[in-house]
Amino acid sequence: MNKIFPQGDANGNAAAGSKALPGGEADCSPCCYSRRGACLSAFLMLLLTTLAALITLVAILGPPSRTPGAQACVTQMNRTGFLCNDRSSCIPASRVCDGVRTCAHGEDEEEALCRTVPRSLPGFLVAHCGDPASWIYSDQMCDGINNCGDCSDELSPVTTCPPCGPGWWPCPSTVFKYCSCIPRSLCRDHVQHCSDWSDEYSCPGP
Repeated sequence: MNKIFPQGDANGNAAAGSKALPGGEADCSPCCYSRRGACLSAFLMLLLTTLAALITLVAILGPPSRTPGAQACVTQMNRTGFLCNDRSSCIPASRVCDGVRTCAHGEDEEEALCRTVPRSLPGFLVAHCGDPASWIYSDQMCDGINNCGDCSDELSPVTTCPPCGPGWWPCPSTVFKYCSCIPRSLCRDHVQHCSDWSDEYSCPGP
């Protein structure tokens, strides 16, 4: 009597078209391969799209600056300054992004530093006026000049400045350029610069 092998021949081999794999798994059908290929293609497309976006971003923003981070210093006039890359030259804050290359290598006029002034400037270079929309360079604070236009860079409560220096005369100025001090060179010139006329009667002159 002959034995019947349901899914193979008499020697136990698998029937044609149903090749057995290790672990008992059936061979992957063409549909399975198609799904794997679609997933791989989608992954490659996502990778290429991301790479293209990064290249576009670099092209728009430009490569990162190779210069070291900006550092503050104190000028010979005891004002806030910008330290050049040579680590010895200290230029006034107001000389940064003024259109003139003051540092030997021009780092005070770099595009990354001057692209969106004042937002692109380091905080130590910027001072805000009484009007939040107005700003000046930090070395222009307490210099005797009305740089903000409302004297907020020279008077309290926005700013606390030291008394007038030796070359200045304290008085309420009638000249828009000055606030609470005027240069002594303006004293006794037969022109009123102080609301109390002290520049003509009290000030000893230069």
